[in-house]
Amino acid sequence: MSDAPDSAGFRPDTRAIHAGIDRSHHLEMSEGLFLTQGYVYDRAADAEAAFAGELDVYMYSRFGNPTVTAFEERLRAIEGAEACLATATGMAAVFTSLASILTSGDRLVASRALFGSSIQIFDLYFSKWGVTVEYVDGHVLEQWGGALKRPAKAVFFETPTNPMQDIVDVRRVAELAHAAGAFVVVDNVFATPIGQRPLDLGADVVVYSGTKHIDGQGRVMGGAILGAADYIDGPVMTMLRQTGPTLSPFNAWVLLKGLETMAVRVRQQTASALEIAAWLEARPEVARVLYPFLPSHPQHELALSQMTIGGTVVTLDLAIPQAADAKERAFKVMDSLRLFELVNNFADAKSIVTHPATTFHRGLGEERRAAIGESDATIRLSIGLEDVEDLKEDLERALATA
Repeated sequence: MSDAPDSAGFRPDTRAIHAGIDRSHHLEMSEGLFLTQGYVYDRAADAEAAFAGELDVYMYSRFGNPTVTAFEERLRAIEGAEACLATATGMAAVFTSLASILTSGDRLVASRALFGSSIQIFDLYFSKWGVTVEYVDGHVLEQWGGALKRPAKAVFFETPTNPMQDIVDVRRVAELAHAAGAFVVVDNVFATPIGQRPLDLGADVVVYSGTKHIDGQGRVMGGAILGAADYIDGPVMTMLRQTGPTLSPFNAWVLLKGLETMAVRVRQQTASALEIAAWLEARPEVARVLYPFLPSHPQHELALSQMTIGGTVVTLDLAIPQAADAKERAFKVMDSLRLFELVNNFADAKSIVTHPATTFHRGLGEERRAAIGESDATIRLSIGLEDVEDLKEDLERALATA
């Protein structure tokens, strides 16, 4: 069969293999990689028609590229969205998803527990543009209700949050937001496209860092915005075309191939993460373990109701008698690990350990970190594809140093 099958009638795992394929006349098995910045027109009149919007062709790779389109269509099919637009990074996706619709005088209501760069965008740029940003504790519905008693233009949150694993009730927050006239944007990177479907729960937009689980092997960066066609093909496309945070064709090809194995990788990593989380809870060196599918998680029942997997990240607080010693002890444990790489990324095939307070949350300051329950004793573990027993032995050796 030379033509790719229509993936619409298949389940997400099958769509991850077959969606978005548009074979050339060579009938290649693997998706084509189109490394080109421009495209040739047969006639000058065709170029005129293309720029007038009367001819649907590729014009310039900042606007669109066949390999990028294949990635967008495959992720769109997995997510069940009307449309998808790829970006150069995950932060480009976060920024573009909101900046394309926010104007001076608008209100943005956001969860307090966010990746540090998202907060920096809101505080350094949106506020300077005249956008009012109001933060709430994302897992507290009463705070959302209070903030959304007044009109708002947009709502933004992660669930689970990075790194403290708070769970936000997507369905209820979306209902409150829509009643206030707000557009709901959800960063779904911790849960992954196979672990949670925010659009089905009432969200309007989902954003991803493709650098994480979609690639999952530490090779390239990328991002994506998914939502309704009029939003993606309208303000988002306009902003991306004019400002240029475009995904490169090569990175799109790597991410496209990553989608084929994402479900297998993530399910294996998730199984290991749950086992390690439960094992860590019994360790005397550990004061607290945060993982959505642990019964001890504060929003465990909510997590089970809107997620199908618990994710690949485990967060822990070391049991340290003196708070002043927390960073030193945490560093000692991290430096003693042999299999866990010291990296500020997560969701890789290789297991990773990160100290949030001194890396991606350094710029938040101690008060803001404390407000989300993060301290110098907090360590984030990203569980990879190694044998889970080897990972537990590695952690056991390192924890003994604390």
